[in-house]
Amino acid sequence: MNKVITKADIRAHLEQEMDRFLSRGGHVDKIPRGISGRESGAPLVPPARGLFIEPSSERTPVPEVIAAIEARRKQKLKRTPPPKQNRAPKRRRKMIYDDFGEPLRQVWVEE
Repeated sequence: MNKVITKADIRAHLEQEMDRFLSRGGHVDKIPRGISGRESGAPLVPPARGLFIEPSSERTPVPEVIAAIEARRKQKLKRTPPPKQNRAPKRRRKMIYDDFGEPLRQVWVEE
Protein backbone atom coordinates (compact mmCIF):
# COMPACT_ATOMS: atom_id res chain seq x y z
CA MET A 1 0.00 0.00 0.00
CA ASN A 2 1.36 3.43 -0.91
CA LYS A 3 2.12 5.95 1.82
CA VAL A 4 -0.45 8.74 2.07
CA ILE A 5 1.12 12.19 1.77
CA THR A 6 0.23 14.29 4.81
CA LYS A 7 0.25 18.04 5.29
CA ALA A 8 3.31 17.68 7.51
CA ASP A 9 5.15 15.91 4.64
CA ILE A 10 4.22 18.71 2.23
CA ARG A 11 5.37 21.37 4.72
CA ALA A 12 8.70 19.57 5.25
CA HIS A 13 9.23 19.25 1.49
CA LEU A 14 8.51 22.97 0.96
CA GLU A 15 10.89 23.85 3.80
CA GLN A 16 13.66 21.76 2.19
CA GLU A 17 13.11 23.38 -1.21
CA MET A 18 13.15 26.86 0.32
CA ASP A 19 16.39 26.11 2.22
CA ARG A 20 17.99 24.75 -0.97
CA PHE A 21 16.91 27.87 -2.91
CA LEU A 22 18.32 30.23 -0.29
CA SER A 23 21.58 28.24 0.05
CA ARG A 24 22.22 28.56 -3.70
CA GLY A 25 22.12 32.34 -3.48
CA GLY A 26 18.42 32.93 -4.03
CA HIS A 27 16.68 35.73 -2.18
CA VAL A 28 13.12 36.60 -1.24
CA ASP A 29 11.75 40.05 -2.09
CA LYS A 30 9.59 41.80 0.49
CA ILE A 31 6.35 43.10 -0.97
CA PRO A 32 4.43 45.80 0.93
CA ARG A 33 0.96 44.98 2.21
CA GLY A 34 -1.95 45.68 -0.10
CA ILE A 35 -0.06 44.96 -3.33
CA SER A 36 -1.69 42.24 -5.39
CA GLY A 37 0.34 39.52 -7.04
CA ARG A 38 -2.01 39.55 -10.00
CA GLU A 39 -2.17 42.31 -12.53
CA SER A 40 -5.55 43.97 -12.84
CA GLY A 41 -7.65 42.50 -15.64
CA ALA A 42 -5.43 39.43 -16.00
CA PRO A 43 -7.32 36.12 -16.31
CA LEU A 44 -7.25 33.68 -13.42
CA VAL A 45 -4.51 31.08 -13.71
CA PRO A 46 -5.36 27.58 -12.47
CA PRO A 47 -3.12 26.25 -9.69
CA ALA A 48 -0.02 24.32 -10.78
CA ARG A 49 -0.97 21.32 -8.65
CA GLY A 50 -4.43 20.10 -9.56
CA LEU A 51 -6.93 19.17 -6.91
CA PHE A 52 -7.84 15.52 -6.45
CA ILE A 53 -5.22 14.24 -8.85
CA GLU A 54 -4.49 11.11 -6.82
CA PRO A 55 -6.49 8.02 -7.73
CA SER A 56 -8.98 6.89 -5.14
CA SER A 57 -7.44 4.44 -2.70
CA GLU A 58 -8.90 1.00 -2.10
CA ARG A 59 -10.59 0.47 1.23
CA THR A 60 -10.02 -2.65 3.25
CA PRO A 61 -13.27 -4.03 4.67
CA VAL A 62 -13.10 -5.21 8.26
CA PRO A 63 -16.10 -7.54 8.72
CA GLU A 64 -15.68 -8.05 12.49
CA VAL A 65 -15.76 -4.33 13.21
CA ILE A 66 -18.70 -3.77 10.86
CA ALA A 67 -20.60 -6.64 12.51
CA ALA A 68 -19.96 -5.19 16.00
CA ILE A 69 -21.17 -1.74 14.93
CA GLU A 70 -24.30 -3.20 13.35
CA ALA A 71 -25.03 -5.25 16.48
CA ARG A 72 -24.78 -2.15 18.70
CA ARG A 73 -27.00 -0.22 16.31
CA LYS A 74 -29.66 -2.95 16.37
CA GLN A 75 -29.59 -3.03 20.18
CA LYS A 76 -30.21 0.70 20.32
CA LEU A 77 -33.20 0.28 18.03
CA LYS A 78 -34.68 -2.43 20.30
CA ARG A 79 -34.60 -0.26 23.42
CA THR A 80 -37.80 1.44 24.45
CA PRO A 81 -37.62 4.98 25.69
CA PRO A 82 -38.28 5.51 29.39
CA PRO A 83 -41.82 6.64 30.20
CA LYS A 84 -42.27 10.38 30.34
CA GLN A 85 -42.76 11.79 33.79
CA ASN A 86 -45.47 14.32 34.41
CA ARG A 87 -43.84 17.41 35.73
CA ALA A 88 -45.46 20.01 37.84
CA PRO A 89 -46.24 23.14 35.86
CA LYS A 90 -43.50 25.73 36.09
CA ARG A 91 -44.23 29.15 37.43
CA ARG A 92 -42.73 32.27 35.91
CA ARG A 93 -43.17 35.99 36.25
CA LYS A 94 -45.01 37.89 33.56
CA MET A 95 -44.97 41.65 33.22
CA ILE A 96 -48.30 43.42 32.67
CA TYR A 97 -48.07 46.59 30.56
CA ASP A 98 -50.54 49.44 30.12
CA ASP A 99 -51.75 50.78 26.77
CA PHE A 100 -48.69 52.99 26.42
CA GLY A 101 -46.15 50.17 26.99
CA GLU A 102 -45.31 51.19 30.55
CA PRO A 103 -44.95 48.31 33.07
CA LEU A 104 -47.78 48.17 35.62
CA ARG A 105 -47.09 45.07 37.70
CA GLN A 106 -45.72 41.56 37.68
CA VAL A 107 -47.89 38.47 38.03
CA TRP A 108 -47.01 34.78 38.41
CA VAL A 109 -48.30 32.46 35.68
CA GLU A 110 -48.11 28.68 35.42
CA GLU A 111 -47.09 27.02 32.16
